Amino acid sequence: HQVRQRHADLFLDTLPYNAGATASDALWAGVPVVTRIGESFAGRMAASLLTAVGLPELITTTTRDYESLALTLARQPDKLAEVKRKLEANRLSAPLFDTRLFATHIEQAFAGMWQRWQQGEPPQGFTVGDLVNGSGGVESKPLTRMS
Repeated sequence: HQVRQRHADLFLDTLPYNAGATASDALWAGVPVVTRIGESFAGRMAASLLTAVGLPELITTTTRDYESLALTLARQPDKLAEVKRKLEANRLSAPLFDTRLFATHIEQAFAGMWQRWQQGEPPQGFTVGDLVNGSGGVESKPLTRMS
């Protein structure tokens, strides 16, 4: 599947549901993804992936910007090649595909939750490390409801 994807020049994401695993596969295969960010979790998946792989410039907020960016990249091979070079450079160093860093962070999260439980403390939201610089550590934050 990913071998076939490498033959594509550009992946055009959809709304109201963004691609999740499919966009991730495209990025891993070296195919840039253009998305329009939505209002719901399902409409924000590709934007999260693009942010994590260091390509926020491929995230648009309006239909007009989405169409314009897609057409620009389709009509200007030099710009598309530049984005592809950036994706290739980031693919193995950005947090999106850094499995070792993810494993470290999830282990820290589990350890932090276990420690809170052992101390008889109630569940609490927290942030695990800084994905950009890999600083690690667990920062507690009060739980808040998202509206």
